[in-house]
Amino acid sequence: MDFLQLAADRYSVRSFSDHPIEPEKMEKILKAGQLAPTAVNFQPQKIYILKSKNAIKKIRSLTRFAYDAPVVLLLCADISRVWKSPVEQGYDTGEMDVSIVCTYMMLEAWELGIGSVWVRGFDTRQVAKAFDLPENIKPICLLPIGYPSETSVPYTKWHNTFRPLNELAEVR
Repeated sequence: MDFLQLAADRYSVRSFSDHPIEPEKMEKILKAGQLAPTAVNFQPQKIYILKSKNAIKKIRSLTRFAYDAPVVLLLCADISRVWKSPVEQGYDTGEMDVSIVCTYMMLEAWELGIGSVWVRGFDTRQVAKAFDLPENIKPICLLPIGYPSETSVPYTKWHNTFRPLNELAEVR
């Protein structure tokens, strides 16, 4: 598929079917995350695949943004592996790297016919505690994924609304 067409067609899925994601497709989605660029290729991402009844119940108790997805990917940054700026004190690329990883996974999922929605509506401390994450693992975002339900459609108010390119990019 043409990349721009894939990007235009993809939308945030918030209604999922109960059809399970095939293991070989999940592996491709994870592989896309592995191939994603990260600062200095440090690959600080740590991905938790939440799919057991207990894990899904737990994440849904912490945020309404897990929706009814059969699988929720909890994407985290291992702060012991992130690139730290030598120029700007306190700046690291953990959140940015994990967001890029999430984007690659989201696009690969769509290519495979699997919907997703990138979300951040949760308290990182609660999620870290609930899933007993090590201190060096910082939750960044969730990626609920699964096959879209028959009623799933793009949110028309936002899906096709874009600022003009001349507002987004400027030649200097």
